[in-house]
Amino acid sequence: MGALMRAYDWESHPLGAAEHWPQSLKANIRLMLNSRFPMFIWWTKGLYMFHNDAYLPALGKKHPQALGASAREMWAEIWEQIGGITTDILENGSQFYAENLLLFLERKGFAEETYWTFSYSPAFNDAGEVEGIFCACSEETSFVFSQRRLKTLKDISDALAQVQTLEQLGSTACAVLEENAMDLPYSLLYLSNSSGSEAVLAGKSGELADNLVPDKIPLRAGEAAWPLAQVQQTRKSLVVDLPGDAAAGAAQRAAILPILRPGQDLVVGFFIAGLSDKQEYNEAIRSFHDLLTGQIGTSINSVLARQEILKRQEYLKDIFQQAPVGITMLRGSDYIVDIANPGVCEIWRVKQEDVLGKPILQVIPEAGEQGFKDLLDGVMATGIPYVAKEQPLVLERKGIQEIVYLNFVYHPLRDEQGFITGVIAVAIDISEQVKARQEIEFINRELLATNADLDNFVYSASHDLKAPIFNIEGLVNELQAHLPREVSSSAEVQQLTTHIHTSIDRFKRVVTDLTQVARIQREGSEDASTIQLETLISEVWRDFKPVVAETGATLETHLAPGAAIIRFSAKNLRSVVYNLVSNALKYKAPDRSPRIAISAAATTEHFILAVKDNGLGVNPEDVKKMFSLFKRLHDHVEGSGIGLYIVKKIVENAGGKIEVESNPGKGTTVRIYFKK
Repeated sequence: MGALMRAYDWESHPLGAAEHWPQSLKANIRLMLNSRFPMFIWWTKGLYMFHNDAYLPALGKKHPQALGASAREMWAEIWEQIGGITTDILENGSQFYAENLLLFLERKGFAEETYWTFSYSPAFNDAGEVEGIFCACSEETSFVFSQRRLKTLKDISDALAQVQTLEQLGSTACAVLEENAMDLPYSLLYLSNSSGSEAVLAGKSGELADNLVPDKIPLRAGEAAWPLAQVQQTRKSLVVDLPGDAAAGAAQRAAILPILRPGQDLVVGFFIAGLSDKQEYNEAIRSFHDLLTGQIGTSINSVLARQEILKRQEYLKDIFQQAPVGITMLRGSDYIVDIANPGVCEIWRVKQEDVLGKPILQVIPEAGEQGFKDLLDGVMATGIPYVAKEQPLVLERKGIQEIVYLNFVYHPLRDEQGFITGVIAVAIDISEQVKARQEIEFINRELLATNADLDNFVYSASHDLKAPIFNIEGLVNELQAHLPREVSSSAEVQQLTTHIHTSIDRFKRVVTDLTQVARIQREGSEDASTIQLETLISEVWRDFKPVVAETGATLETHLAPGAAIIRFSAKNLRSVVYNLVSNALKYKAPDRSPRIAISAAATTEHFILAVKDNGLGVNPEDVKKMFSLFKRLHDHVEGSGIGLYIVKKIVENAGGKIEVESNPGKGTTVRIYFKK
């Protein structure tokens, strides 16, 4: 600007040659030109314009003709707003300050919406008289737009978080957008139907001609109010021009954006945003539209997911209603009954319609006095499931007391964030079985006393739990067969059914292991035979061929003379070796390959079989726990906690014993003493 001023023909200008200008004007111009902050001077009553380089963006197309021009003429479009202010300053020496003032400037070929923070102050001549106006200004358009658009994004996010249906979503979104008519003179929201053949109007803001707001738009090539088919095909936004008087005011262009379901390349709707004629269609407004569309897409996904969850819940409720076991879901610290299937209502001796929505202790108040609430509180507090076997429950109905015996599990219910929100209970009424067993115990108490707890549990698992699990598996298969194709093929439903089948298979394996425990408890060693120990070890090692190949495990055998052949139950001895080798491989150290050594020796009283590994090991104080039923000291691998219990039972039933040496991080040695 300094160069332009020096080259300007001031002699033919009303201000005359620069050498005759007041020193005050020259000083102010020099100060202004050396500032990087936007500034200008309007001099004399003619308001002739001087400005620096930093002010050029404010002028736009008015540069360079603005230099030396009259501000009244150059800024004619806003003179009605600022003319009176300039007159007051020139006549009275007043000052003026504005913050984020809206001015519609004709600097880019249209009346552009702009915002300014500036101060007008008097500029003095050499005699100290007001001769002009000095201004320092800052354009705040981008800031104002950003704040306004951020508010819209926040408002729409907050509003859409509350909607439950797609119908509510469309009307709610457009109601929020209508509050920002400066950025969105009008908007339309269309959602694709289930078949993807047409888009259905879900919401509208602003004023548009009726022919541009059809209830439905076919998603195929051809004539349509909006080219949604093209946007659906390209999955890219499109800017279109509207017919002459289609929109209120002069907002004659619109951007059409596809709404994609997050994480999927699937167009679920369309957002049509009117483009203000007072703004440039630039990257900032495009980003604003993209964020709006993304938020709407996320909300659509949430609504659809919520609806899908509700559908699945209804399906699960149907399954629960048909399940041959008692199932209930208890919500919150008061344990409100959300679900109670016929099986659990029969156990409680109540009607189903009398329990839903009520606290469990209101349904069966006598349960609180018998410690059941303490059990529920424990599950809620710790997140650890509680398993009960033959738990007695005294029910009182019409003055008559009845004892019900139950096998049940209390399992914590967690929300999406993992917080415990309630308890699910699965129960089986085993009163008849318990009473029958009690009668048998009366007749032959010594026989059942050998291992009553184990037999009761195995009886329940193999006879009471196996049948319900098979029934549930059948119900799940039947449910899959009757689900609509679009539901059964969805990733969420497939993942859910896979988890259910995996859990059922795992439960079957546990029941099978428990059945083996019962067999071992009964059989003893009546099928004893002569066994080549080397052959048996080789056969067991071959069973683990895939694991050996994967881990690089090695095996060494050292069989002392007189210990290569042992007389024992073949299948029981194989079970002992198999379980010990399995544990050595399963609980390997993460930083080295498994190295297993099996040795055998003989004394006058025992055959001693030793299995040594270099695995994780356990603390010495935990050694006794290794052989407990369902006890697992390392939970990072699959297992039921039954294998070592089986080993212990086999050895003890045969009159032998077990010794263990173990060090954490170094490995474990298990010595089995078989009585000769």
